[in-house]
Amino acid sequence: MIVCIGDVLTPDELSKITTMVEVAEFVDGKTTAGWHASLVKHNTQLPKDAPELDNIRKLISAALQRNRLFQMAVRPKRIHPMLISRYQTGMAYGVHTDDALMNSQQQLMRSDVSFTLFLNSPEEYQGGELVIDSTQGEQPYKLEAGAMIVYPSSTLHWVETVTSGVRLAAVSWVQSLIRDPQEREILFDLDTARQALFKQQGKTREFDLLSKTHANLLRKWVEV
Repeated sequence: MIVCIGDVLTPDELSKITTMVEVAEFVDGKTTAGWHASLVKHNTQLPKDAPELDNIRKLISAALQRNRLFQMAVRPKRIHPMLISRYQTGMAYGVHTDDALMNSQQQLMRSDVSFTLFLNSPEEYQGGELVIDSTQGEQPYKLEAGAMIVYPSSTLHWVETVTSGVRLAAVSWVQSLIRDPQEREILFDLDTARQALFKQQGKTREFDLLSKTHANLLRKWVEV
């Protein structure tokens, strides 16, 4: 399931992040790529010891925690520390799939869901589309500043060459409470339907039955 989520960050949060990024020093992005992905990764990113990185991560983490759509679609159990990436003219990230296992704060985690949070306007750069190879074919995405796309970590994907300007994004990976992507989609659809029903009709018998089914499927599928 691929989901685009708008306005994850507020204008004030975007402004704070942009201000911090403007004075930050970036390093070669290959340092955090797997041995095969490093062959096609050509970007820069904030280093782990960058003084700005911790504050940026805190702002984005708080935004993800309050975003209902993200929580419904992803069901996060553990989120890998975010990377802040920068693509300047001529930079790209070739075809790759994300590592299945990652080291997150000295703990091994499984990557179920990947996300890209766009940090600047698509009008500020040419090229730089995130392309995901799905059952519908190759789909390009270039979202507004503050918007996010979440997608299965198992997909082949890439970032097209930036031909002018600068592309800024936060990227990370999530181990979900619901391991199976089809099960996550079923729960997402059920939750969406029951919330829509409640908004239209309030707490009805049908709402209660949908809520019961949703809760029981969570009990059946969740990994805690």
